Amino acid sequence: MPEQAPHRTFTTERGSFCLARCGCGWTGMARRARSQARADAERHQADVRSDPDAAPERPVE
Repeated sequence: MPEQAPHRTFTTERGSFCLARCGCGWTGMARRARSQARADAERHQADVRSDPDAAPERPVE
């Protein structure tokens, strides 16, 4: 079985908001604080590491 590609998270700016995103299609909530968006991305990566077979959870924006 091929190994899954690692989840690559990044942040993007939309107006005065910052969002965390992942190559798997996951998108975090819009945040005013970049640090909060980065924390969302870290939480997503931790969730994936703990259960790699789970479908990515998409928070409501």
